[in-house]
Amino acid sequence: MSLQLGDAAPDFIQDSTEGTLRFHEWIGSSWAVLFSHPKDFTPVCTTELGEVARLKPEFDKRNVKVAGLSVDPLGSHRTWSDDIKETQGQTLNFPLIADADRKVADLYGMIHPNANDTLTVRSVFIIDPNKKIRLILTYPASTGRNFQEILRTIDSLQLTDNYKVATPVNWQQGEDVIIVTSVTDPNELKQRFPKGWKELRPYLRVTPQPNR
Repeated sequence: MSLQLGDAAPDFIQDSTEGTLRFHEWIGSSWAVLFSHPKDFTPVCTTELGEVARLKPEFDKRNVKVAGLSVDPLGSHRTWSDDIKETQGQTLNFPLIADADRKVADLYGMIHPNANDTLTVRSVFIIDPNKKIRLILTYPASTGRNFQEILRTIDSLQLTDNYKVATPVNWQQGEDVIIVTSVTDPNELKQRFPKGWKELRPYLRVTPQPNR
């Protein structure tokens, strides 16, 4: 059965460019992004890894650890890292997992036989500190991922975990949010949302972002 939102993220031990990675132990009390690549030395993946290296301070600011993965061996990863530095101007600053035995790929359903029966698809998993899967994305091999959107989703997940709100379409940090429908008591509403709210419909109540 394929993994679904809310499932426990499978634990594993595998080699990486930063040494042996014990996944749950490595996550610790942080959030994590695990993202896979079809293979080393592919053009789209090279640009993605350079971008994630550039964005690492943004992930750090959100208490998020990132790890890449492909089914190539560790030696190949190390050589590829040199290419990433030379072509993207970024030194790899997060672990790139070597999954030559496809152990992690099988655990996370990263092999899609109808696309390719040996290479991992372009998967993204966002995992919270409780080791629960909170987002799953799958991109085609030809389309580079939008890591700004992944950061935006993390912002939304972290906000909605702490406040009884949801984020509307195209939401960005600092914009209004939506009060969840389960909050109906007037006293609770006033306590939780002292900035007030606008009721467009009984089920659609808009309020300023609570932590801004």
